[in-house]
Amino acid sequence: MRLYRRSDSGDAVRDIQQRLERLGYEIEVDGHFDTGTQTAVRAFQERRGVPVDGIVGPDTWRELVEADRSIGDRVLYYRRPMMRGDDVARLQNQLNLLGFDAGKEDGIFGPECQRALIEFQESRRLAEDGIMGPVVLAELKRVGRAIGQAGRQAVREREWLRDRPRTISGLRVAVDPACRGTQEASDAWGAAIGAKDALTDFAALPFTTRSEDVWADESLRARHCNDSGADFVLSFSLPEPAEPGVYHFATATSHSEVGARLGQHFGRALGLPSSGRNTPILRETRSPTIVIAADPLDHALGKAVAAALEGFLNDT
Repeated sequence: MRLYRRSDSGDAVRDIQQRLERLGYEIEVDGHFDTGTQTAVRAFQERRGVPVDGIVGPDTWRELVEADRSIGDRVLYYRRPMMRGDDVARLQNQLNLLGFDAGKEDGIFGPECQRALIEFQESRRLAEDGIMGPVVLAELKRVGRAIGQAGRQAVREREWLRDRPRTISGLRVAVDPACRGTQEASDAWGAAIGAKDALTDFAALPFTTRSEDVWADESLRARHCNDSGADFVLSFSLPEPAEPGVYHFATATSHSEVGARLGQHFGRALGLPSSGRNTPILRETRSPTIVIAADPLDHALGKAVAAALEGFLNDT
């Protein structure tokens, strides 16, 4: 899609404004991308954990569409392409809190969510079809007294932190060089090779999510991490338009506790701030994932990141 920014106008801008207004942002819906619209976009981006630049591009548009979904607005079920939205994230959250393992609360209705929903239906003697419609929604509301307790995802992450591997030897580590532009693709590749070389020295089993001369978008690279059974994902990117930092998966409603701990450790080791973010490589990977956004990205940084991962696992 094209980028929408200040001074643009038209029906697409009006659509953006209407979505922002429905989400509670006080702006004038007139089809003109003015200062008020830009301020609202920046506030929305900050709340949703995407880069804050005041421009509506693919990531921000995706978040606007998904944020416009409330549980009960539509029937939810597993399909290809998978259904996405805040309504899915809410369903995952409720199932996890009730003890049914819907996995990462990423707003993506995948196989784990389907299995958890079927288990819930079975426990409540409902039709076991994996479809979240009015009957399932009503039953979820009836048993919602458990909401507020620690869910299955949080418990599993705490167990992982307690029982995490104590050595990097033999672990599959995906090294992900971002490639949003020519400069980033080149610089991130240098950092990735530095990390890969150091990880090999630590007896890990590293692999890159793309080759040096082939670019791939984040979702494709995340799928490669999952299909390859990565134990960790280390992603390298330039900080623009975000500030330099170490990022873990987080949204307005959930976050990865493992990712947060990893981010804090890496932040201390690299001298970078640590915070949450919601990008495809963080959202769509199943294993613990962090993004190192720094400049310069070079071989030395990659080696330092590998050493930080080895130190995290050895830290008792």
